[in-house]
Amino acid sequence: MQILVAVLIAALAWLQYSLWIAEDGARQTQALRIAIRAQIEDNAELDERNRALEAEVEDLKRGLMAIEERARSDMGMIRRDETFFRLLDQPAPKPDTSSRSAKPTR
Repeated sequence: MQILVAVLIAALAWLQYSLWIAEDGARQTQALRIAIRAQIEDNAELDERNRALEAEVEDLKRGLMAIEERARSDMGMIRRDETFFRLLDQPAPKPDTSSRSAKPTR
């Protein structure tokens, strides 16, 4: 009877070790679940980005308006029949110190 109890205690200890401490135990399983959730979120973001890029590629393949828009925004291109105006910011005028009257000091 004592041998049976000792074997059962040893089996219980081994099972507890396997569950909590071993490499394929509960901690590893929880870590893998967290990693899977993070990877699913990353994949969803990348899928959305891929869909946007696919739509842009299709638009560029099919329409000249998209190509023209891309050339204007990315490369600063203009058409031959257009006039390009570049507006520069004017520097702020410097204050005129000669027109101010000096106050007498007492």
